[in-house]
Amino acid sequence: MRLSNLQGVPVRTESGRDLGCVHDIRAELRPSSAKIIGIVVGRAGVLERLGIGAPTSADRIRTRTMIGWSDVVRADRRGVVVRDAAAPE
Repeated sequence: MRLSNLQGVPVRTESGRDLGCVHDIRAELRPSSAKIIGIVVGRAGVLERLGIGAPTSADRIRTRTMIGWSDVVRADRRGVVVRDAAAPE
């Protein structure tokens, strides 16, 4: 599966709460690879992806709409399931 397949898929918590869709994927670049650190979800995430509401790239990296990859329980083409405690307020 490619990461690009995750863009646009629905995101839900383990208990079934709808969090929106995956709008972006965050990663740390390494010398020969990239490590996924999280996904950006929800309506604020799409605005952020367009550069609205986050004046610098550093602000976009620390978004409140990002869910850490360690909180992802399952990710496939049907959707992403995250731990209940990871859901943004």
